[in-house]
Amino acid sequence: MSPYVRPDLPALHELERVLGHLTEELTAWRRRCQKAETELQGLKAQGGMVPGDDVTRVRGRALDLERENLDLRSRVERACEMVNRLQQRLAFLEDEQPSETAR
Repeated sequence: MSPYVRPDLPALHELERVLGHLTEELTAWRRRCQKAETELQGLKAQGGMVPGDDVTRVRGRALDLERENLDLRSRVERACEMVNRLQQRLAFLEDEQPSETAR
C-alpha cells in the first residue's frame, strides 16, 4: 500500500515561506511607521518648528525615506505577484487532483 503524496505540498510550503517573509516585511514597516509617527508628534509638540541645521537633516531624511519607500513598494509588489502565482498554481493543482470518489 503506497502512501498518497499530495502534489500541492511543495506549492503550499513555498506559499508559507513567502507569506512568512511578507509578514516580516509588514512588521518592519509597522515599526518604522510607529517610529515616524512618534517623531512627528515630537515635532508637533515643539510647535512644528525645526531649528536651523535640522531642516537640512529632515529634508535629507525625507528623501532617504522616499527612496526606501519606492524600494519597499516594489518588493511588496513582487511578493504579491509571487503569492498570486502560487495561488494560481494551487488552484490548478486542486482542479487537476483526482476526486476522492474516482478512486
